[in-house]
Amino acid sequence: MNDKPVIVSTTKMKSAIKEHLNESFPEAVFVWSKSIEEARGHLHEADILLTYGEDLTEEDIDAAPRLQWIMVISAGMDKMPFKAIEQKGIKVTNVKGIHGKPMAEYTIFAILQHARQGKHYYKQEQQKIWSRRAVPVEVEGRNVTILGAGSIGTETAKAVKRFDMHTTGVNTKGETASFFDEMFNASQLKEAVASADYVVNVLPLTEETENVIDKYIFEAMKEEAVFINIGRGATVQEQDLIDALKKGAIHHAVLDVFNQEPLGESHPFWEMENVTVTPHISGISSGYVPRAMDIFEKNLKAFLRHPESMINTVDVKKGY
Repeated sequence: MNDKPVIVSTTKMKSAIKEHLNESFPEAVFVWSKSIEEARGHLHEADILLTYGEDLTEEDIDAAPRLQWIMVISAGMDKMPFKAIEQKGIKVTNVKGIHGKPMAEYTIFAILQHARQGKHYYKQEQQKIWSRRAVPVEVEGRNVTILGAGSIGTETAKAVKRFDMHTTGVNTKGETASFFDEMFNASQLKEAVASADYVVNVLPLTEETENVIDKYIFEAMKEEAVFINIGRGATVQEQDLIDALKKGAIHHAVLDVFNQEPLGESHPFWEMENVTVTPHISGISSGYVPRAMDIFEKNLKAFLRHPESMINTVDVKKGY
């Protein structure tokens, strides 16, 4: 009988990564699958799952009697079957923190695209129009409110601070954090967004945050405000956002996440002049997988030798 821990990967990995892990951890057995469907034939022997987590079901957890640890190579885990995971006492870790830099850069892109009239001048280029009537604005001194002052929110605040912008944050208890000039608690969303030129949403999806950004929040914003969503689509009441944009309650929205993905071809966001749509790419970069694998390696070493030192442990009761 093989007493080595069996690690089942449910996602496609590059050959170089597989070879490196196989060589670095001879005390473990790796089963490389390209999808959860392919991996299901090996769940019965899995001690560890390496997965993005989005496709895992309660049935998958039940089919893995030996499962001790799920390494999720993503930060968002709102689709995972946490009740089944908690009932079986399975440890969950993720790659929280690796999205900070690319998502902060995306936010800077969104702010500067708006401030420098990027969409307007791109359309002019396509139409071969030479006109300088659309005047860009400077961002220095503008107010940025970040909903969700965790690791991603803090990295975002750090980035906008380089442009000498004023930063307001929102976290659960209103606790102070680095790179934020002021902080509000979760019950003060309307107050937090009231003076913002840019509202950046990086809230995770939980029972408390689902649809929390609704018409009352949009009505509390300035008419000149730009709403940037890089958190979770379901934290926003989408119809309320559409209504706010149509009636001019807010000026523009830059949206990278949506209630339903991919965004349907008939969705009004595609046709709205004051909406910028990107296909959930704010956290993607060339450094994503290397950073994720670095955390996995550190945790695998800890799991095999000192489990108490594992990092990025998820509270399975809260789901984050």
